[in-house]
Amino acid sequence: MSVDLLSIPEAIVLGIVEGITEFLPVSSTGHLLIVGELIGFGSGSSSTAADTYSIAIQFGAILAVLFLYRARIWTLIRGLFGADVDGRSILIRLAVAFMPAAVIGVIAGDALKEALFGPIPVTIAWLVGGVVLVRWRPTAGTLTLSQMPIRAAVVIGCAQSLALWPGVSRSLVTLIAALAVGLSMSAAIEFSFLLGLLTLSAATFLDLGKHGGELVDQFGLLAPGVGLVCAFVTAIIAVRWMVGYLNTHSLAVFGWYRLAIGGVCVVLLATNVL
Repeated sequence: MSVDLLSIPEAIVLGIVEGITEFLPVSSTGHLLIVGELIGFGSGSSSTAADTYSIAIQFGAILAVLFLYRARIWTLIRGLFGADVDGRSILIRLAVAFMPAAVIGVIAGDALKEALFGPIPVTIAWLVGGVVLVRWRPTAGTLTLSQMPIRAAVVIGCAQSLALWPGVSRSLVTLIAALAVGLSMSAAIEFSFLLGLLTLSAATFLDLGKHGGELVDQFGLLAPGVGLVCAFVTAIIAVRWMVGYLNTHSLAVFGWYRLAIGGVCVVLLATNVL
């Protein structure tokens, strides 16, 4: 068992990066890909194990949302069993929004990964998303989650499919789509988080089911566990900050951040660091 292929410091760094970026509109996949290259993550290990670890630590972010939105999750569980009308309504809309990306991911996931998982596509996505957020000034609507029509869930789900391009950010496109179809800012944020919970859970358990054994063989249990805990703690901090921030500020700060990090990557690519 080659547990030295993922050091504790690497696990901590990647866990913190995952937790901070997963639910912010800046792309956790893009950050993990670039940071992983810069620190030489997975050097000497199989790319499958490294990719699986990058997906597995999402479970820390999943647990963070389960903890922070536990009251809403309970409502959804009650709705699943017909005991809560609002919970059932929201659950249906989450299922509808989940389907487009799930279908595309199953059909073309491997091809997309081969074509787009690299520094250049991530940099392009960061820059384009940055321009969109800096120039676009959305007007939040008034719809709550239980008032959201099914067609709005379809729009949000189709938008989420764009995040299969690393660097785009699932959070970014679902927030933009949710605001565009009339949700209030608080409802848009919550739906984005809940949809992310469903999407990330499916991706995590699917990948662990396929490659979990290889992950353990390559990296052991301790270092991945440390990374997961770091992702959990930092995701709680990031989600709480984002909810408070967006109640009184626009998304523009995330656009400027994306432009800045995209610019840094352009320099790194030009100097062959990446």
